[in-house]
Amino acid sequence: MTYGPQQPQFPPQQFNAPYPQQQPPPVVIDVGADAKVKALIGGSVAGVIGLFAIVSALTGQVTGGGGSTVVAGLFGLLFLTIGALPIITWRKLSRPRKLVFDGYGVRWDDPQGKPWAAPWAELAGVGISRTQQRRVKLADYIMRKVMVRLDLFPADPGFRARHPELEHLWEFHTVKNGYRLPLGSNPKYIPVIEQAMRQYRPAAYLGIRDEGFMVGLV
Repeated sequence: MTYGPQQPQFPPQQFNAPYPQQQPPPVVIDVGADAKVKALIGGSVAGVIGLFAIVSALTGQVTGGGGSTVVAGLFGLLFLTIGALPIITWRKLSRPRKLVFDGYGVRWDDPQGKPWAAPWAELAGVGISRTQQRRVKLADYIMRKVMVRLDLFPADPGFRARHPELEHLWEFHTVKNGYRLPLGSNPKYIPVIEQAMRQYRPAAYLGIRDEGFMVGLV
């Protein structure tokens, strides 16, 4: 995946200018907190559906005979399992994770995971890649799933060797000659990232690139 002709090439000397004396406050996206809230809501809804299905099966409220009762019971167990996943994976879900833009550059604040930092002077460009769920049913027009990722493009070939902590993001998914950080299905991150880029490095901002939606895409 590329951002077209505007994607920067090595080396962009204009990003080596000194920083101004006074820097605006950092722009922080609390990815960890948002993930916890979404997991709790999703788990609660799934748990309620599963519990309702099991109670209905056990109390004889399911019509259609024994086969329908068994199916309803299995359906309930499935949703109860989905509802329990946030509890089972709570340690991973609840760990603090923040995406930070400041006068230094871009950094991933993940003390219990894989933190990294990329200085502005070492980045040729930063873009947003987005996929939007195709509108097929009426519900898709009401609630349309959008996946958001941050793409980073280094200013020189030596960047990769200097930043091994970013290796797991190198050419992730379809990005070429760059790094991709998945941010989940939260479109509200997009205007925040745009604000941060225009605030700190407007010349390095590549804008938004839309990609086709795929099942299972992170």
